[in-house]
Amino acid sequence: MAEELWRWDAVRVARAVRTRAVSSREVVESCLRRLDAVNPALNAVTVVLGEEALAAADSADRAVARGEALGTLHGVPVTIKENVDVAGQATPNGIEAYARLIAPDDSPQVAAWKAAGAIIIGRTNTPAFSLRWDTDNALRGRTCNPWSPAHTPGGSSGGAAASVATGITPLAHGNDYGGSIRYPAYCCGLVGIRPSLGRVPAYNPSAAAERPITGQIMSVQGPLARRVQDVRAGLAAMVRADPRDPWWVPAPLEGPPPRRPIRVAVTADPARLGVNPVVADAVRRAAGWLADAGYAVEEIEPPAVDRVAELWELLVMADTRVMTGPDIEAKGDEGIRRAVGFMLGNRPELDLAGYIRGLAERAGHLRAWSLFSAEHPLVLGPVSTEPPFAVGFDTGEASGMARTLRAQRLLIAVNLLGLPAVAVPTGQAGDLPLGVQIIGPRFREDLCLDAAEVIEARAPSLTPIDPRPG
Repeated sequence: MAEELWRWDAVRVARAVRTRAVSSREVVESCLRRLDAVNPALNAVTVVLGEEALAAADSADRAVARGEALGTLHGVPVTIKENVDVAGQATPNGIEAYARLIAPDDSPQVAAWKAAGAIIIGRTNTPAFSLRWDTDNALRGRTCNPWSPAHTPGGSSGGAAASVATGITPLAHGNDYGGSIRYPAYCCGLVGIRPSLGRVPAYNPSAAAERPITGQIMSVQGPLARRVQDVRAGLAAMVRADPRDPWWVPAPLEGPPPRRPIRVAVTADPARLGVNPVVADAVRRAAGWLADAGYAVEEIEPPAVDRVAELWELLVMADTRVMTGPDIEAKGDEGIRRAVGFMLGNRPELDLAGYIRGLAERAGHLRAWSLFSAEHPLVLGPVSTEPPFAVGFDTGEASGMARTLRAQRLLIAVNLLGLPAVAVPTGQAGDLPLGVQIIGPRFREDLCLDAAEVIEARAPSLTPIDPRPG
């Protein structure tokens, strides 16, 4: 029996459509059948755009037949998270009050993927306001982790991760303000990249106001996939210039050749605050694979991870109190109110002077990491120092949130610094996937992805999988 097309990677699909080995319609139909089969157990895709996708696939096939120039993702099925704009579709961001907020135009990353030929087959779930490491909301309901419904699929791109892990599409859009690409990738056994600040343009035409400053300097757009090559292709198609984002930088995707051997700083227990042994083992195993491939691996701590993570909390929560907090109280569901309430209570409230000093302090940390990366271009560490958390970890009690924030310290430190980082799976611990993240210098996603490919080549292939019962 021929292999089902929904199992194919994005790069393979694009090549096959381009060479007419298969049609885009055949691929889209296969993915839609897979969606029908697995999404009822997941609730990952919240809006199915089947008719629109089939029409776009037919148009893509006609373009091939006419010999037109084709984009790098021509005919490839993808999903778009429900917190960015797709023209003519709602952008609810997991909030009932925004369920009829219709986007007048595409966000830049959506427009870029469309221009590259991608076919949008649906929208994926996100927690209310996209501000949790779990994916559940009163509007759409809970997204289940296909590995274990008792554990989080991650957040806020949990719907994207669960859908890719089960084969609904080979490639999905996500975004990352506090680990919202890398943590779902970790929880679902995928690859996900958080690009450098300024790499991928972002803007929501439906937005009524500008984002808070931490959202502008810490949140980025990026892809999730089952394979590193697909993440690389998805990122390359996303970086198209868009004048609506003043933070966008026209930086090349490939930097100058680094000094060899490439030095890697390994931290299994960032800031020595504690790590689950299975997570530490995964980091050290990945370090060994990099060493085998010729990287110069050294266990050494990057600068001030604990303070950088703390500063992320202080600044993000200050913005949340002023700019998002009133909406969360008025329009948020119980889960987001409890989770954000615990986050707000984990650190003291900043006054204006403290906020100004915190933003100024950030520059010193950027400088310290820049100097560190001159000697150690890559940092290898955990995505989270705990395996994927059980459902309820962020809403049960304040101590659970404090534990979560401690576990995510390297994850959120990267956001404050604006650096690129790739999450890549390494294997399993019991019934759950595990992985690591590789952090690089600004605009050196290429170095991160190269190292991720080395790890991927040695690690067992985890996905696609069928959803497991509870």
